[in-house]
Amino acid sequence: MRFFHIADVHLGAEPDKGYPWSQDRSREIWDSFRRVIEQAGRDHVDLLLIAGDLFHRQPLARELKEVNAMFSTIPDTKIVLIAGNHDYLRKDSPYRKFPWGKNVWGLWSQEFSHVDFPEMGVRVRGCSYESREIRQPLYDSLKKSGEMPVEILLAHGGDEKHIPISRERLIAGGFDYVALGHIHKPQVLLEDRIIYPGSLEPTEKNDTGVHGFVKGEIKKGKVRTAFVPWAVREYKELRIPVTRETTQYRLTQFLQELIKKMGEKHIYTVLLEGKRDPDTEFHLNQLYSLGNIRAVEDQTRPGWSLEELCRKYKGSLLEEYIRSFGEKPDEEAEKALEYGIGALLETGEEIL
Repeated sequence: MRFFHIADVHLGAEPDKGYPWSQDRSREIWDSFRRVIEQAGRDHVDLLLIAGDLFHRQPLARELKEVNAMFSTIPDTKIVLIAGNHDYLRKDSPYRKFPWGKNVWGLWSQEFSHVDFPEMGVRVRGCSYESREIRQPLYDSLKKSGEMPVEILLAHGGDEKHIPISRERLIAGGFDYVALGHIHKPQVLLEDRIIYPGSLEPTEKNDTGVHGFVKGEIKKGKVRTAFVPWAVREYKELRIPVTRETTQYRLTQFLQELIKKMGEKHIYTVLLEGKRDPDTEFHLNQLYSLGNIRAVEDQTRPGWSLEELCRKYKGSLLEEYIRSFGEKPDEEAEKALEYGIGALLETGEEIL
């Protein structure tokens, strides 16, 4: 039995709203979901598990119609889904009354329920959110029933406000596979058995790293899984080393070449690090035009030449201050020294 496990698709999300690429990202989330459905068809997948937050908010009836049309293109694949904390089941939720296709099963209750597939020897168990938060550890006491050869738990949660999860108790539950959702970065709690696939596409700047889904096979009671990278783009953090020789021109050229090498489609946070020439000022706004840059942070410090300063201000309070730190100050003392130099230089020559 072959399966795909996806979670946290967040259809309808508008990542980085207000940035030039935001509308593209919204469309790409839908495109990635559609491509997974198509891949499931090509791979003749028996079971597609969707572990919550298919939508970023309450789905619209027309959006469910669109999703159901996609599901209808893989009629031989059984699809089981639950609602997460973003697309939770309100009393008037379209999830409850939508006429899903014959190959789609929603576990639309906060009470645990299951669906059996005797032809595959598989039971899928789970529950949906009926509110934004569930603070009770609902999965802690669940156990495999033993009524079907293979039992899968479809679960969404993992933090204090959203069904706290104990790895040890999930393992003790004995399920053949636990398809988790809610945590946006891929995590393996137990190899081949208890897995967060992460969000299909990254939806905000902290969703760094590779995103995709889990594909697996259950054969003679053995589960084998693999992570499939799938996202169109990644959020990446670029740490740019700066020295006293770094100029605005060199910085621009270096960043431009680095983005080209790393991939122009990705979305970047740029961090400038190191010690700059104290007389250098970087014009950060000019860097945003070099690519999909979400933020630029200047974390550099002035790279004072202590000997030069001592020679220039010989016999002054500044020289005395610098000499007081000794030849090799530790990191904390070095920061204090740099702060003091800056403060003294700003006070004016009369104090120097």
